[in-house]
Amino acid sequence: MSIRPWRDIERRKSRQIMVGSVPVGGDAPISVQTMTNTPTEDAKATIDQIRRCEEAGADIVRVSCPTPQATAALKEIVREARVPIVADIHFHYKRALEAADAGAACLRINPGNIGSEERVREVIAAARANGCAIRIGVNAGSLEKDLLEKYGEPCPEALVESALDHIRILEDHGFREYKVAVKASDVFLAVAAYMQLANEVDCPLHLGITEAGGLIGGTVKSAIGMGNLLWAGIGDTIRVSLSAEPEEEVRVGYEILKALGIRNRGVRVVSCPSCARQGFDVIRTVQALEERLQHIKTPMSLSVLGCVVNGPGEARETDIGITGGGNGTHMVYLSGVTDHHVKDAEMIEHIVSLVEAKAAEIEASDAASGGSGQSKPARALPVLDAAE
Repeated sequence: MSIRPWRDIERRKSRQIMVGSVPVGGDAPISVQTMTNTPTEDAKATIDQIRRCEEAGADIVRVSCPTPQATAALKEIVREARVPIVADIHFHYKRALEAADAGAACLRINPGNIGSEERVREVIAAARANGCAIRIGVNAGSLEKDLLEKYGEPCPEALVESALDHIRILEDHGFREYKVAVKASDVFLAVAAYMQLANEVDCPLHLGITEAGGLIGGTVKSAIGMGNLLWAGIGDTIRVSLSAEPEEEVRVGYEILKALGIRNRGVRVVSCPSCARQGFDVIRTVQALEERLQHIKTPMSLSVLGCVVNGPGEARETDIGITGGGNGTHMVYLSGVTDHHVKDAEMIEHIVSLVEAKAAEIEASDAASGGSGQSKPARALPVLDAAE
């Protein structure tokens, strides 16, 4: 038992599959996915967008393949991408066959619109021949007609039955390299369906609240829905579905995982909502720091608080901290200890330089210790006037 059992998450046991070079399920890290929105036929634009997603930390990227021209471009896209590519297939099963031949690491098919069982068999054969995984993508918005007639409306039982029907086809053909999603835009429906499915199968589960909305609303819905499931130990790979650029989906996905202590990447910012006590403009400072620190991939923590009410306490728990003081002079904490002061005018640049130096120190320490993640407190950092 850990020293903080109230933080422990007991992850659901699932078998592991490979999506290209990325393990999904079992004890593999929960992977973060997104989907491009450029015309796949435009290979250059799609590759450029994938690059931005890779920089944001995407482990897997999905691209839509609705036309023969899209699957023709997929071969170049797969060759240029640094992460596994999932081909998103709807309606035209032949696109799945073409995508498998083009090098897709996974085929996403929707049992509600892919066609007859015979067509699914052909997709299975193509996946097996090309070493592809398959994602069964059940969606409340495109359930099979017979299930809608049976249940009257999309419900957890209908989503799970659809998934189990399709799983049976794959299993009957001896194909086990699959993962499953039962998505809905209704948070309650999606969570209930995933919880029910998690008790029925041992395959990896792909989490998502589909058509979640814009950046703010969609982030909230996704955090509530996927956060509930992840906290319950359910989920092996996630995609945050936002009406926003795909790299934003990746960032939100990592923030959800970071909030639960499941997976960390980059700077975790602890900041106050600001009030009349603030010694500097907290809102604009945090906005500037989040933008300036997007290039940091090393997990670390930064506290930004406007006054001394909670500032020192939060700084004790973070790698670097800044707490607002009087007369435009603020306190900087390193490894939880008051270290020096900084003036308003130099604050942003100074904090950025401290974070960059700390990230380099952690990386060097990890390399020296074989990646243990344990770093020693630093003092070889850029410092302004020392604290008295």
